[in-house]
Amino acid sequence: MANTEWENQTYISEFILLGFGNLPQLRLLLFLLFLLIYILTMAGNILIILLVLTDHHLHTPMYFFLWNLSFLETCYTSNSLPRMLQSLLTGNRAISVCACFIQNYIFGLLAGSESYLLSAMSYDRYLAICRPLYYAALMNRQFCLQLVAASWISGLLGNSIILYVLSRLVFCGPNKIDHFFCDLIPVIKLSCSDTHLMELMVFLLSSIFSLPPLLLTLSSYLCILSTILRIPSTTGRQKAFSTCSSHLTVVTLFYGTIIIVYLLPKNNALRHLNKVFSLFYTVLTPMANPFIYTLRNKEVNNALSKGVRKIRAFMRENIGT
Repeated sequence: MANTEWENQTYISEFILLGFGNLPQLRLLLFLLFLLIYILTMAGNILIILLVLTDHHLHTPMYFFLWNLSFLETCYTSNSLPRMLQSLLTGNRAISVCACFIQNYIFGLLAGSESYLLSAMSYDRYLAICRPLYYAALMNRQFCLQLVAASWISGLLGNSIILYVLSRLVFCGPNKIDHFFCDLIPVIKLSCSDTHLMELMVFLLSSIFSLPPLLLTLSSYLCILSTILRIPSTTGRQKAFSTCSSHLTVVTLFYGTIIIVYLLPKNNALRHLNKVFSLFYTVLTPMANPFIYTLRNKEVNNALSKGVRKIRAFMRENIGT
């Protein structure tokens, strides 16, 4: 009977991303703001990638993870911000169902991968600070590659399941998504199908991709904090804390907002703030990542200074000739 009803409905071919359409008077301002954020995010993360690849002093496990995080953030931001900028500039908020599913899949893959990559980075800091004598032996090149590969594969597999189930849903009614990108929960709410199984899967996979890595990260930092407090030298304590505080800032922003959006029960206040919280892990965290790591990290600053000197020398030689 349900199938007969669906057959009598017109299946929708596109969604409308409402985004920030309720603020038409701020459209140009929002466009300029998000364009600036996108430029800063891409420039900062690409700069970190280039520094780590070209400076042999940064060929260590910590910067190998940072390189992967920056690469992930460039993909992450490029998945949602260009589409949002186009919508703000042209007013065209339509996106095909297929493109919406692809955007959601890429977002889920990158978010899931980043979640486990951040926990791998915290484990790296735990070994470096709490087990320094075993660090070189344990955190070798092969193990680093395995951790990064596991992060990407877990995101790929988990979201392939979601994509398959999502593609089986029928969409025949409202097509307006109250979001600036194709987030999974608002999309599911538009389906004419029974979505209980899908909602359960989203909750379970969101839990798997947020709670275990969060617990591992918190455990690592509790051990790190305990070790830092036992360091007799004030300078040593400050150096160790400075190295980890930047990572902890990113972790707090990322995991905190993900848990609020996907795991906490939704009341009216949280439902209306979902778009705001989503900005943290889709826009602000990728932008903050390069600045947090470079501003507080002497090795990255030294590599940046060295790179600037090389560029100046190169320009002087070419201008001179």
